[in-house]
Amino acid sequence: MAKKFSELRANMSAPAREKSDSKAKVMLAEMPLHELRQARGLSQKMLAEVLHVQQPSIAKIEKRTDMYLSTLRSHIEAMGGELDVIARFPDGSVKINNFSDLGSTASSR
Repeated sequence: MAKKFSELRANMSAPAREKSDSKAKVMLAEMPLHELRQARGLSQKMLAEVLHVQQPSIAKIEKRTDMYLSTLRSHIEAMGGELDVIARFPDGSVKINNFSDLGSTASSR
């Protein structure tokens, strides 16, 4: 018989729980676009309605490996987020700000 996750977690040692929490945070910090949408509790149809496009368009965007920043920005904004472009180097990170001129495209679609 399957055990509840809460029971399994309760039986874990404190270091094991900390390691599990750490791994979960890493997994949540990086995810494909379709998983992000699902984590935000949105269906493709719901997102399509916000963006004023058809549901197949959302499916197509989520499968792309290359897209315009404006397309990605509108997708993220439709989910209630904000897109930042950050370049990471061994000696530090820099937020690229010349894309901020693109403005909010979610409301103009």
